[in-house]
Amino acid sequence: MTLHPFPKLPVLRFRGVETRGHGFTALLWLAVAVVAVCQSDGGSAEAQPAASAISDTPAQGGPAESVYRKNAAAVPAAVPAADQAAQAERIVAAALAALGRAESVSARVRQRVRVDDRVLVGAGRYVQSGLGEDQRYRYESSMKSDTETFDLLEVCDGLFAWSYRRIGPQPPQLERLDVRRIRERLQQLKPGDDAPVSPYLGGVQRTLSLLRDWFRFVSVEPTAIDDLPVWRIEGRLSPEMLASLLPAQKEAAMQAGGITAAALPDGMPWSVRLSIGKRDLFPFRIEWLAIPGRRPVADREPEPIAVLELYEVRLGEPVDAAAFVYKPAIEGLIDLTDTRVQFLTPLRP
Repeated sequence: MTLHPFPKLPVLRFRGVETRGHGFTALLWLAVAVVAVCQSDGGSAEAQPAASAISDTPAQGGPAESVYRKNAAAVPAAVPAADQAAQAERIVAAALAALGRAESVSARVRQRVRVDDRVLVGAGRYVQSGLGEDQRYRYESSMKSDTETFDLLEVCDGLFAWSYRRIGPQPPQLERLDVRRIRERLQQLKPGDDAPVSPYLGGVQRTLSLLRDWFRFVSVEPTAIDDLPVWRIEGRLSPEMLASLLPAQKEAAMQAGGITAAALPDGMPWSVRLSIGKRDLFPFRIEWLAIPGRRPVADREPEPIAVLELYEVRLGEPVDAAAFVYKPAIEGLIDLTDTRVQFLTPLRP
């Protein structure tokens, strides 16, 4: 089954921010595949980035306007306002479960982000195959600016989950997780549960699971990308995560409206927007939103600072098993299994 191709990507802005905790770093690495964003791989990009209809030159006098804001036509919500949060949470949870049950997934990946005045464009591929203990995945992406390249590769071969990162001229980083030990810990936490282990390791499933940990989904509306019907779902950073990231503002973080998007450090996402297919519950697009710019900034509507898209998606088609073979040199290898096992918790209900 071949699913929907996507239109051109917008110009975005992003500025890296140092935060506490591995989870936020992982989440950000995935979004931009450069300074710190969750789930991906660096190798040769098989897909060329689509040409953008928006100039790569920053707009004078402020950040470039997001194409999403221009195209955000009001669509009547099919779900009553009082039920929106519960429905949004159910759809995202169902999308994660559907990914785990997919016999195979193959998709091209593209990303776009602006770091200060630099535009980074990324391309790559995601493949997944197998069910249960036989599930494997490979996520690769390469992002480029005028002068540097940022590579990310994540591969699970069934025995280990590998993560390779190379950020410009810096030495590459190679990390590893022991899949057997992660699965054993999950069995201790939830005996008899044979759910996929991938949400605890990497790939697109890990991206969605981290989004569910960090954000609380508050609204859902029916819309479309080209002719593909999707659910557009909005999520906000949970008060607990805000308090953890900004301990000096913990009291305000736990109050409704206590911290605004303008009060967050530059580069920290205020919200997330998911575009999930109605038919197959596939997560075609993830956008991280914030108010970009050096602080202080005026309070205004957050805009996308990073976009991850999956397109030319194929479900249930054969996948070459060679994609999951990875034999890196282990010099400088960091094994994160002990840390991951120590802090492992079941997925949020």
